[in-house]
Amino acid sequence: MQTTADYSCAFCGEVSTTFVDISAGLSQSYVEDCQVCCQPNILYVQIDEDTLEVSIETEPESD
Repeated sequence: MQTTADYSCAFCGEVSTTFVDISAGLSQSYVEDCQVCCQPNILYVQIDEDTLEVSIETEPESD
């Protein structure tokens, strides 16, 4: 099952929308490039087990 969620880029602050695969678990992390500035963000995805509400925290990916 997929849904979408918004996150703010850790570099430029722009809000982007990403697809989240809920079947991959309630706690996920992966790297996604910002759709605006192309910098890599680590996305920390949390999914509420009861409501399936998605929240995303970001931090810059370091080399």
